[in-house]
Amino acid sequence: MPELLTTDEAATYLRLSERKLYELVAHAAVPCSKVTGRWLFPKAALDRWVSAGLLTAAPLAQPAPPIIGGSHDPLLEWALRESGSGLATLPEGSEAGLRRLARGDIIAAAIHLHRIDGGDNDDGANADAVANAPGLHDVVVIAFARREQGLLVAPGNPLGLSDIASVAKTRARMALRPNGAGAQLLLLALLARAGLANEALNAIKPPCPTGPDIAQAMRTGRADCGIATRAVAVSARLDFIPLTWERFDLALRQRDYFMPGPQALFDFLRKPEFAERAAELRGYDTGETGQVRHFN
Repeated sequence: MPELLTTDEAATYLRLSERKLYELVAHAAVPCSKVTGRWLFPKAALDRWVSAGLLTAAPLAQPAPPIIGGSHDPLLEWALRESGSGLATLPEGSEAGLRRLARGDIIAAAIHLHRIDGGDNDDGANADAVANAPGLHDVVVIAFARREQGLLVAPGNPLGLSDIASVAKTRARMALRPNGAGAQLLLLALLARAGLANEALNAIKPPCPTGPDIAQAMRTGRADCGIATRAVAVSARLDFIPLTWERFDLALRQRDYFMPGPQALFDFLRKPEFAERAAELRGYDTGETGQVRHFN
C-alpha cells in the first residue's frame, strides 16, 4: 500500500464512507494534506490517529481557546504581552500542557521534557513525546529557545551546594515542582543518573507550581534550594548553580500555527528586541528560535 492514500483508498483503509471521511476532513479531525487540488492521507499518520482512538475528532471541531498551556517561562510570558498576540497562559507543567492540547483545551503547549532513563542527552525528548502521544497526530513543535536550568540557592551559597548529590548529602530543604512538570522530570533524571532514590531528598511540601514560586519559597525561608532557570534566579537575586541546557519548545496543531495569535507571536520572535530581552534576562540561547523541530 502506498504511503500517501487518496480519498477512496483512505476511506477503504479506515473502513469509513467517503462522506464520513470528508466530514472529518472538514473539521480538521483527520491527518491529511491538499496537493494540486486533491486530498492525500499519510498512511503512517492515519495509523497513529487510529491508535489514538479517534479522540481528537470532537475537540477539533471547535477552535481551540487562545491559551498557551504547559510550562511557565519569563521570556515567553514577556513575549506574549509584547507581541500583542492576545494569547493567555495557563502554566501547569509540560505533561499537563500536552494533555490539554490533545483535548483541545489550549491552542499550544510550552514544553521542556527530560528522559528519566535516557542518559544525559535530552535533545530530542520534546519531539519524541509529541510523536508518541495519543491525540497529537497533527502537531508541530517549534523551537522557542534553549534555557539554562540549575539549582537556585541563597546568595553566597551558604550550604556549599554543587549538584543533586550535595543536596541529598546536606539534607538541604528542597522545593519540588508538581509531577509532570519539566523541572520535576529533570530532577528525577538527575537523581537516577546520580544513583539516588527520591527519598534521599529532604523535600518540602506542597510542590511549587512555577520557578518563581520556588524562589518565593526560598525568600520566605521555607526552602534552601530548588530547580529553576537562570532567568528566575537573576530576577529573584538568588545564586545559581548550572546543571544543564534544555530545549524549551512550543507544540501546537499545524492548522493553529496559522491562526492570528500564534502568527503574531512567531513574527515577534524574529524581531531584534526578542533576542535583546533574552540576553537581558540571561540563560537563554535564541539561535534556533522559530525553527520547526518536529511535525507529525
